[in-house]
Amino acid sequence: MGLRVLVEREDDMRVVGEADSGQQALTRLRHSPADVMLLDIRMPGLDGLEVLRRLAADPALGQVRVIVVTTFEIDQYVFEALGAGASGFILKDSAPAELVHAVRVVAAGEALLSPSVTRLMVSTFAQRWTLPTAVDGLDTLTSREREIAASVATGRSNTEIAEALFLSPATVRTHVTRAMAKLNARSRAQLVVLAVRAGLEMPQA
Repeated sequence: MGLRVLVEREDDMRVVGEADSGQQALTRLRHSPADVMLLDIRMPGLDGLEVLRRLAADPALGQVRVIVVTTFEIDQYVFEALGAGASGFILKDSAPAELVHAVRVVAAGEALLSPSVTRLMVSTFAQRWTLPTAVDGLDTLTSREREIAASVATGRSNTEIAEALFLSPATVRTHVTRAMAKLNARSRAQLVVLAVRAGLEMPQA
């Protein structure tokens, strides 16, 4: 109820549905399409990770952007959620203004990950995957797309990557979009996960 009141007091937002389980969330999404979903990982029945996987596998729901709401800044569930296509995460005790901002950021197609969190995520992934693993579509990336995907994994913004590579931000955005499409990444955060798994050589942050 608190989240509903918070969201609906914004002129440009409205709540289209609520659910107390993963299965109920998927059912309601099919009847009331949403731009952004606030998703808990730990739920009865289908947990948040399985909900993310089913969203990605369902063409009718694949465009729903997901913010994971969690009690921890970094834990294994957050990593797995980002790998499954979540656009980012926010803490359950975040200030109301932060949550509203998060919805707007993700609705605009951006990743809700700060550079510091991205770097921590990368370092943790690097410890788990000491050897590169196969990533579907990696061989279809151009050398420039590989370079930019690796730069995204350092937590740099498009503007920062553009400055480092002497490109325009628009050009970087185009390469990021193409790399995401080729790797079937649902979000910028998932592109980070795939870049780390593939063992792409990352520039110094």
